[in-house]
Amino acid sequence: MQTLWAKPVLIALEEPGVYVSIDSTQAASWALIEDWPEEDGEMLDKALLVFAAVDAGKKKPEDARKAFVDAAIEAGLDIKS
Repeated sequence: MQTLWAKPVLIALEEPGVYVSIDSTQAASWALIEDWPEEDGEMLDKALLVFAAVDAGKKKPEDARKAFVDAAIEAGLDIKS
């Protein structure tokens, strides 16, 4: 899943104002699994499905980026995309 995105997403995962750069489907997947503040969510589930589709070559990397941003919005995280 090391599919790089054209533009990274800056997201505050640990604390407000401290941003981490997520630049690939693999990094986004790890963020959702390891660092996400919510365990459930429609957009979270959708993002994981999109990531798998990107890995299988059925969707584009930018689809994964959009799904990640949508999941971050759903979780109430501060993002700079």
